[in-house]
Amino acid sequence: MTPMIKKVGIAAVTALGLSASSAMAAGGGGHIEDVDFSFEGPFGKFDPIQLQRGLKVYTEVCSACHGLQYVPIRTLSDEGGPQLPEDQVRAYAGRFEVFDADIDDFRPATPTDHFPKSSLDNAPDLSLMAKKRAGFSGPYGTGMNQLFKGMGGPEYIYSLLTAYEEPPECAPEDFPGSYNKVFGAGGYPDSCKDENGKHTTEGSWIAMAQPLYGDDVEFDDGHAADLHNVSKDVSAFLMWTAEPKMMQRKNAGLTGVIFLTLLSVLLYLTNKRIWAPIKGKKTS
Repeated sequence: MTPMIKKVGIAAVTALGLSASSAMAAGGGGHIEDVDFSFEGPFGKFDPIQLQRGLKVYTEVCSACHGLQYVPIRTLSDEGGPQLPEDQVRAYAGRFEVFDADIDDFRPATPTDHFPKSSLDNAPDLSLMAKKRAGFSGPYGTGMNQLFKGMGGPEYIYSLLTAYEEPPECAPEDFPGSYNKVFGAGGYPDSCKDENGKHTTEGSWIAMAQPLYGDDVEFDDGHAADLHNVSKDVSAFLMWTAEPKMMQRKNAGLTGVIFLTLLSVLLYLTNKRIWAPIKGKKTS
């Protein structure tokens, strides 16, 4: 083993160990469901109808607290996204108000404006949530399930939304927040820890109350609005808000792979042709 390879190997093992240690220190989390999304894999694509349903769930439920400040409203009509007609995008933008510094007052939003920010200080913006949670899954948060199964941020969001349960018996009655079997960022009361200080529950307590129960919205296409479908649709929509150019990147990557493959073949054949006369000579 060369010194360079040895150094790279040590660095990789060290990084893996630090990742595992930090995930264990954070308390880990519950089981993440492996959801079959249409945009997964090298040839996957966003389903515009699903994104439209997810947009409706966000608008009627999530937008009461959370924002999408990094997403321009005009992108709702982009190819590869929800693909709303432009007149519908203009009508949708009119639902919001934005502060205009030029007139020093609020005005109705237009498609060139961004979605509003979160209305609550403790409610995170959802624009990048799917990307932020993309590396969670795998042994101690190493991301191996994301690499081999395609599991990432959307699966985490879906699992979180469907994992609200009644608090365990060890939880005090006055403990603030809601119990969630997936959320694992802390919030374990002393009554739910053993003598070694480890938590005895699978999940943790989260400040956000359960946002979805099923039948929270009514879809125009007759799609069932149960908890699992609604959670899946809004998770797909939030993935699009975090990666609106995913399809273009996949197409560019596929084009690059094809080009490099052809170039490798041509270089190999050229090399064989140039060196064939020399390699074919026999020494006397």
